Amino acid sequence: MISSLRGQVQHVGLDHAVVEVGGVGFAIQATPTTLASLRRGEEAHLATTLVVREDSLTLFGFADAEARELFGLLQTVSGIGPRIALATLAVLEPDKLRHALAEGNITVLTQVPGIGKKGAERLIIELRDKVGQLPGAATPAQHSQTRDHVVEALLGLGFAAKAAEQTVDKVLADNPDQSTAAVLRRALSTLGRK
Repeated sequence: MISSLRGQVQHVGLDHAVVEVGGVGFAIQATPTTLASLRRGEEAHLATTLVVREDSLTLFGFADAEARELFGLLQTVSGIGPRIALATLAVLEPDKLRHALAEGNITVLTQVPGIGKKGAERLIIELRDKVGQLPGAATPAQHSQTRDHVVEALLGLGFAAKAAEQTVDKVLADNPDQSTAAVLRRALSTLGRK
């Protein structure tokens, strides 16, 4: 129904944001990572999905379409509703979730509040084949694009170019298959210690 929204961010709370589109403010439930990327007064574009219940219409927002698709896929499993699906994406990045499902890693899945051992086993059984092919090693183009995005973000935060480039290169050398968000987090953590 509502697959995306673009508009000015009016409010950012702990578990939701309000985005004004055409004079109407939409309350959007989202993960902390998605909410952290929003700034009050700035324009935002979110991939969304509308969950219709007997007593409510709830809009869930995501930074990209991949997270939205995983959100929908998680809800196809018996016992997994929108709240647990959102909690799963809050705890596990899409890549880490795909790997955990494909590898049958119960330990990773039980880190999510509301998912016990039986729920994790059910997720693995029902979604292992649906999460698609696991991406192999990152291609040089993906690696370069991730590096460029993270270095640009660090420069925007005021870090020196040389320090940013060296830190990102070291983080990518340690684990080249990380998502852009994971590389940025590790780089910020490393730079924060210096």
